[in-house]
Amino acid sequence: MAKKPEVPETPGRVKQLRMIAQIIKQANPKGMPIVYASALGTLVVCVVIGIVTGWWPLYIIGVMLALTVGLVVFGQLAQKAQYSMLQGQPGAAAAVLQGMRGNWEVTPAVAVNRDQDIVHRVVGYPGIILVSEGPGNRVQKMLVAEKKRVQRVALDVPVYDVQSGDGEGQIPIGKLQRHLMKLPRNLKKPAVYEVNNRLKALPQTLPMPKGPLPRGAKMPRPKLR
Repeated sequence: MAKKPEVPETPGRVKQLRMIAQIIKQANPKGMPIVYASALGTLVVCVVIGIVTGWWPLYIIGVMLALTVGLVVFGQLAQKAQYSMLQGQPGAAAAVLQGMRGNWEVTPAVAVNRDQDIVHRVVGYPGIILVSEGPGNRVQKMLVAEKKRVQRVALDVPVYDVQSGDGEGQIPIGKLQRHLMKLPRNLKKPAVYEVNNRLKALPQTLPMPKGPLPRGAKMPRPKLR
């Protein structure tokens, strides 16, 4: 009998937390001490209040609160560490956008030029959001061209353009999700799917840049989740 292919073992919960802790430590050496201090500080406060008031259940509540606070701080630092690792990499904005919770349809790299500037498309409750990666003086033309393209099949839908990056007027990837969440809600859930289906009818083939690419260069392929 043929042997069954080996399935890669999924790391356990504890191992995953250790891996994330290592990532936090690499990004910020003070990160894990901050996690421990926030949890311990919460526990100490609850214990002191319990001693003063004589209400012993507060000790148990203190342990639960300490774990909760520690995990919240741990999650926030893990997210910041992830953003720092993605910073400056082609496709970083797409990775952040695809991590958004809720009714968001993300299509990475709908437009790419020879300088590896990228435009991603997001469809959600605000409408259509075009998110660029690259210097503002180069990506603005790409955003305008892509906006005209999507409006051919979605004339009645609001279209927003957002430049992600660290330049003037751009949104850092660490604030990108929050920026999109603050946009007005113009569409209802069924309309989001309808608009996304209409946009899927657009040609998905990326135009090749004019002229030869530099020797050994490749068109960017964003590493997505």
